[in-house]
Amino acid sequence: MVANNSMTTPKIPQAIKADGGLKNPHSNEELSWDDATWILTSSFIIFTMQTGFGLLESGCVSLKNEVNIMMKNVVDIVFGGLTYWLFGFGLSFGKDYSNPFIAFGSFAVDADIEQMGPLFSTFLFQLSFATTATTIVSGAMAERCNFRAYCIFSLFNTVVYCVPAGWIWGDHGFLKRLGAIDIGGSGAVHLVGGTSACVAAAFLGPRLGRYENGTDPLPMGSPTNALLGLFMLWWGWLAFSSGSVFGVSGHKWKFSARAAVSTINASFGGGTVGLIYSFVRTRGKFDILDLISGVLGSLVSVTGGCALYRPWESVIIGFIGGTLACFGIPFFDWLRIDDPVGASSVHGLAALWGVLAIGLFSDNETVLNLSKGRGGLFKGGGFYLLGVQALAAISFILWSGLVTLIILWIINRFISIRMEPHEELLGADLVEHGIRRGGVGVSRALSALGSHPNMDLEAIATMGHNPGHELALERYIRENRSTMNRHNNDSSATTATLSVSVEKISRRNSMNWLR
Repeated sequence: MVANNSMTTPKIPQAIKADGGLKNPHSNEELSWDDATWILTSSFIIFTMQTGFGLLESGCVSLKNEVNIMMKNVVDIVFGGLTYWLFGFGLSFGKDYSNPFIAFGSFAVDADIEQMGPLFSTFLFQLSFATTATTIVSGAMAERCNFRAYCIFSLFNTVVYCVPAGWIWGDHGFLKRLGAIDIGGSGAVHLVGGTSACVAAAFLGPRLGRYENGTDPLPMGSPTNALLGLFMLWWGWLAFSSGSVFGVSGHKWKFSARAAVSTINASFGGGTVGLIYSFVRTRGKFDILDLISGVLGSLVSVTGGCALYRPWESVIIGFIGGTLACFGIPFFDWLRIDDPVGASSVHGLAALWGVLAIGLFSDNETVLNLSKGRGGLFKGGGFYLLGVQALAAISFILWSGLVTLIILWIINRFISIRMEPHEELLGADLVEHGIRRGGVGVSRALSALGSHPNMDLEAIATMGHNPGHELALERYIRENRSTMNRHNNDSSATTATLSVSVEKISRRNSMNWLR
């Protein structure tokens, strides 16, 4: 290092590099201070995607459940983040003990002053991925999942994500050693989350009356919220992909820029197919959920190889991913798997394509070694990478599906995962959070179903009202009733006198006119 420290970027010491999680998981390079800053900034932006997920999911469900779905997104961060700090990061990147399947170490993440910079920045970035994988599931369970049971599920769902993340990104992982690629998490985040969402939706069963009149989509609670959520996710995805290059030092900034361009270009292809699909399906209309699904499906599919694609390839990959997402939603409805937000399709089918697309389109990149010395089938690399990517996809699906099913089954043995029918009809906002609003069918449900066995729902004030003000107004009216009556009597007498005077004047004027 030269003497002018202000003009150079110090590197992490070699002793620190030896600890788990302190290197770029894709290229094995040590992290610089600039890299850590880039990683932290990307983590903060990715965290805002929780707002996008919340708005999108609340916009897709009925109004009597929109607060409940936002609460689940908060729980995903609180409980999912807690367990990832306690053991999730250690199961992915720990160095105390490891085998090709799992790692141990770095539990309850902490570090001394020399190690905490690179370790904490890496942990925060991986934490943002972990909470995203959990949040994907919440939308598929919307409108009929017991909130207390979901809290427990969120607490342990970290296991579903952290183990396969170690397979693909940890030094010990068998998929990484085989040469599998997943830069931005098409497999480890979205395919895992989408598979888990599909299993959870099937385990819960359809919402009451969902398929009695066919499989057409149900009305959205707030299309505006859903579109705002799309924009928030769109923005966050740029950090999701470009941040996954893990820095900007050396040549990394070039590939971060390439990842961002690939991401936005893919969304052009997905948005185009969403508009075309909607126009054809609805015979001239443009459905909001079709457009959202097309865009998100394209983003999911491109992020795994975002730094290894040419811009025109990204458009094609996004177009195919958006197509799978759009056509996948009615396919799952045909299977009677009720997924209110289409997570099984958008984060499942599109992610499956995204993992496989790496084996077709990936460049054999040699500067950062992101492709591990191999190119895709269309780039002269043969079938090896495509085969490894297929193995990765199968591994992600089997693990996340089986473990999610086991967790849900165990929880259901102690707390019913599914809401009671009368609770589902009343809405989770009312029965789970004590929020009552007018004009959403709650009053009719209360009239038909009667009182709740565990709470006085009739006593819950309608949202937006101030009961204190209403009581104060009643007290004011009661205390001033006599004064008001006296004032009314005086006003009546004055009015009668005035009427007599007006009548006399009118009669006098009439006599003058006759003369």
